[in-house]
Amino acid sequence: MRFKKRLTAESGLRQMEIAPLIDCVFLLLVFFMLTSSFIVVPGINVKLPKAVTSESVRRRTLTVIISSEDIVYLRGKPVSIPDLEKYMQKIKADSVFIKADKDASLGVVVKVWDVCKKLGIEKIGIATTYQD
Repeated sequence: MRFKKRLTAESGLRQMEIAPLIDCVFLLLVFFMLTSSFIVVPGINVKLPKAVTSESVRRRTLTVIISSEDIVYLRGKPVSIPDLEKYMQKIKADSVFIKADKDASLGVVVKVWDVCKKLGIEKIGIATTYQD
């Protein structure tokens, strides 16, 4: 039995073409970049004011959000001040945390504060960001 000492490459297998591979990788990269930019995190955009004496709150409280357009949100849904009082009576929270935008009017913040005091809630906090 005779064995061949040298193997010769066939004519079609000389070089592997890399251009189609680069095209496929580029298309995948573009696809993932475009689809990742459409992911939007839902929420209410609030810019908190800064304070030097801020401290973080560890306990769980009811959060009331006031946007820069003076819209009051309770649990992510817009409510009016009279409706806020009705909902807070049903919830019977011990403490309230107010997250008001720095451009929100002080009158709306005071109205929310008054609703809390009227319902007998003694622990009321206002959210701020820490300033160095």
